[in-house]
Amino acid sequence: MIVEEFEKVELLEKLGLNEINDGTTTGTEWFSNGEILESYSPADARLIGKVKASSAEDYQKVISKAEEAFKIWRAVPAPKRGEIVRQFGNKLREYKTALGKLVSYEMGKSYQEGLGEVQEMIDICDFAVGQSRQLYGFTMQSERPGHRMYDQYHPLGIVGVISAFNFPVAVWSWNAAMAWICGNVVVWKPSEKVPLCGVACQKIFQEVLKENDLPDGISCLINGDYKIGEMMTQDPRVALISATGSTRMGKIVAQTVAARLGKSILELGGNNAIIVTPDADLKTTIIGAVFGAVGTAGQRCTTTRRLIIHESIYDKVKEALVKAYAQLNIGDPLNENNHVGPLIDKDAVKMYENALSEVKREGGSFAVEGGVLSGEGYESGCYVKPAIAEVRNDFEIVQKETFAPILYLIKYSGGVENAIELQNGVAQGLSSAIMTNNLREAETFLSFAGSDCGIANVNIGTSGAEIGGAFGGEKETGGGRESGSDAWKAYMRRQTNTVNFSTKVPLAQGVKFDVF
Repeated sequence: MIVEEFEKVELLEKLGLNEINDGTTTGTEWFSNGEILESYSPADARLIGKVKASSAEDYQKVISKAEEAFKIWRAVPAPKRGEIVRQFGNKLREYKTALGKLVSYEMGKSYQEGLGEVQEMIDICDFAVGQSRQLYGFTMQSERPGHRMYDQYHPLGIVGVISAFNFPVAVWSWNAAMAWICGNVVVWKPSEKVPLCGVACQKIFQEVLKENDLPDGISCLINGDYKIGEMMTQDPRVALISATGSTRMGKIVAQTVAARLGKSILELGGNNAIIVTPDADLKTTIIGAVFGAVGTAGQRCTTTRRLIIHESIYDKVKEALVKAYAQLNIGDPLNENNHVGPLIDKDAVKMYENALSEVKREGGSFAVEGGVLSGEGYESGCYVKPAIAEVRNDFEIVQKETFAPILYLIKYSGGVENAIELQNGVAQGLSSAIMTNNLREAETFLSFAGSDCGIANVNIGTSGAEIGGAFGGEKETGGGRESGSDAWKAYMRRQTNTVNFSTKVPLAQGVKFDVF
């Protein structure tokens, strides 16, 4: 390992990682027969470690173990399953610093964001523990005398999770914690760009399995490229696929899973906007917009990509943003003084550069110029300048999601309805926000004629969702919900039950069928 010594202990040894790690596990048994995945940090281009990918034979072994474990796990009372999740949450508290640093170093997000991601894991465990005692159904009134009718929920079986590089651990935990308390077992394929984070999480959960003498297969890990993901999406034994990634990827997953009549949760692209009205508080607006635009170097699905500003305050907001951007520190994500870390890899940098060129080609201009950083501290070639572009909403590049810190400023005139039309005028529908102290504007934005996104906020930005609310979007964002509220229902199958406790057999709708 070639990270500094103090980091080596925390990032690797404490998490039980070696120079070459098996990337396949059924819980306590580790094995892999696939090719080697090398994990390089975008922070300094250094090799962190290696993970052996899963082969087709490895995959089959994992699914078989998961099927066996499901038969045992589903019979465990839900509150007891919740107790296991509670213990996992406590383990995460112990490992928070080490895992947060690994997330930061392997993915490139700031250390504070890495810690925040682990805190999300802890929070969803806490939420799931309480939910484990609230897997409720409803009782309905039957039209037939002496009958009771109700619905209840049963676990699905194997839940497959395909996660993206930008949240290497949190999104898996949103799915896993809820799936576990519902009685499911989980098979996880993390992004091949951040394989060590997945191995680390499984090693932490492995401690809980051993301490509670639980069977292998409750939490499984597979690693590899899209081919491993295809095995999951095509496999009828995997009842639900929860996939996070691009819209292009999501459409492939949706078609494949639907073809076998499986279930899916899709968390795909976002093209999120904040509307800034004349009644907005400027300080609140700038804080929300800047963090939303540059947090995780613009590599969040909830990143603020468009700022739709009323013409009467446009210049004032732009001036404040330019001043705020001048104060951003860009560099080593493990340095807590830095606000912005690197993009994930050189391909992401090329996408960023292409987007800047496209802005100019379509006639846009820059309030803050972008560019790739070089020199001391930027040797990896993955550090870029957050840019602010002045554009129109109908620009082709604005209609796309560019996973990079480029904020588009768009001017609107007239009432808030015009801004909402611009906000909704993209193919994606994940997160949205309005900055205003005008009650009518806020309520219009939240009404049926307002935002068409799955998330709509007032006086906070588009980024930074809490786990207590259901997370997800509409349109090309894919649909489906994860995390809080009643999202647990997606991990279960619904069953309607009718019990006849009378001595007669009356039929519904008054149908007569006398044979005696």
